[in-house]
Amino acid sequence: MKNNTIIIGISGASASGKSLLANTIVSELSSEHVVVISEDSYYKDFSNLSFAEREKINFDHPDAFDHQLLQQHLLALQKGCEIEVPCYDFKKHARSVETRKIGKHAIIVLEGILLFVESYLRQLMDIRIFMDTPLDICLLRRITRDVLARSRSVQSVIDQYEATVRPMYLQFIEPSKRYADVIVPKGGENRIAIDLIKAKMREMLKENHQV
Repeated sequence: MKNNTIIIGISGASASGKSLLANTIVSELSSEHVVVISEDSYYKDFSNLSFAEREKINFDHPDAFDHQLLQQHLLALQKGCEIEVPCYDFKKHARSVETRKIGKHAIIVLEGILLFVESYLRQLMDIRIFMDTPLDICLLRRITRDVLARSRSVQSVIDQYEATVRPMYLQFIEPSKRYADVIVPKGGENRIAIDLIKAKMREMLKENHQV
């Protein structure tokens, strides 16, 4: 069976603008044939642990993710099958009972911090984009996001950043930048990058006879 499903990977530091870029592009394309999947949905299910134990998990290490399930789902999407994407509750540090059904899309926009670390995931991507945003900007955005949307205290966000977020960025995420086809500076509001990526995606949709 010919594979007509395009997978575009967007990686970079936490709060570097990955989600904003992905969702802006998909929203402006306004095509039912394009969908966003977040790597965050594939955090392993730690519901068997107490909340205190879950708070101590290093969520910025590759071992925190079920990348094998993500690989299986991407392969299924490439074959034209539907999948049930997990939903993750950041306030509880556990998976929700709900899932999100998707399938039969021409383009999958996959965004997450550690997407380029595993070679078996990289090989499934047709285009790899890295968000190259300064870490101080990322930290300020992360504080704002986690305090407002995830009920975290400022001090807990800073503590986690110093303990795991920054060290894991330097160990895993920044080195994975070498696998990118495109490097985007200035975060998810870079209009030139957005317009160029949209143009490429429209070309892909046209080639797949989806426009």
